[in-house]
Amino acid sequence: MKNTHFGTWLKATTLLALGLMLAGNLAHAEDTMNWDKTFTLSDKVIHQKVSYPNRYGITISADMYRPKDFDASRKYAALVVGTPYGGVKEQGAGIYAQTMAERGFVAIAFDESFNGESGGEPRHISSPEIFSEDFSAGVDFLGTRPYVDRNRIGVIGICGSGAFSLKAAQVDHRIKAVATASMYDMSRVIRNGWQDSMTDEQRSKMLDQLGEQRWKDFENGAPLLPEGFPSKPTDSIPAGLDPISSEFWEYYAMPRGHHPRSHGPFTATSNLAFMNFPLLNSIDTISPRPILFIMGEKAHSRYFTEDAYRMAAEPKELVIVPGARHIDLYDRMDMIPFDTLENFFTKALK
Repeated sequence: MKNTHFGTWLKATTLLALGLMLAGNLAHAEDTMNWDKTFTLSDKVIHQKVSYPNRYGITISADMYRPKDFDASRKYAALVVGTPYGGVKEQGAGIYAQTMAERGFVAIAFDESFNGESGGEPRHISSPEIFSEDFSAGVDFLGTRPYVDRNRIGVIGICGSGAFSLKAAQVDHRIKAVATASMYDMSRVIRNGWQDSMTDEQRSKMLDQLGEQRWKDFENGAPLLPEGFPSKPTDSIPAGLDPISSEFWEYYAMPRGHHPRSHGPFTATSNLAFMNFPLLNSIDTISPRPILFIMGEKAHSRYFTEDAYRMAAEPKELVIVPGARHIDLYDRMDMIPFDTLENFFTKALK
């Protein structure tokens, strides 16, 4: 696939486009306990909304899930679950956290800084350093709960947060095991283009555009936010979208995965940090802590996982889910290998 075919989704993260930030997307942590997820609350878990600061003083909003038979006198293994890139905790990350809680873990699904219900201004900033830090902030929180064994904390990263979780584990030895699903390396794709097809000339032009945009943002007093997914779910995929963009539209813009706080793209100048901040440059140093890589057989994103698996040191495991596309590992309970995830973390966090 050529770089120009990556379509609407990559264009939203790499090119300048018109768009305004909707006030409805600016909500921070709510005081209510209304269920607002894209999935059903399980009767096998206890759900609680929590918040905590990261190292930068930004308040992170998260959903915590505990087993229904939770015993506060025990010490549990715990998991921090990150969202797909542009997603929120009410979508796929919450499905993973809830399901792992059904299987005996304490788990939190969190919104990255500047997004969802988490704090941080301006809204919809994307930062590879801070998004990686947000995983460690989750470890801070869980490791200070009296019912969590701080020596038994792992992380799960889905899509873009897969690389952020690996980046966090490269320096945070408190993370004892990492699992990724449908991983995207956002630094690689933004700097090098789809399947590394961006030329030096194209990259230079993009940097010129982003530099000019910084002046415009400064003069306007706010960063440019490209147009995102519609605020209400749609019934069909727009004609003319390429296969990758159509797949993301199916999840984020249709009833399957739509959530009003999941805007999609990030501020245009966020891309500068990704072009200057490699995510997987020291992935081999995670060893001897184990990594589980999960990808769909038909995922357009396979090459990110395959390359990360090759770069990682042992112990490592690669699981290929038959017939699964990229987005199927966000929410398809019949495809996500939760038995494998349970066995992996039970062994790694014993």
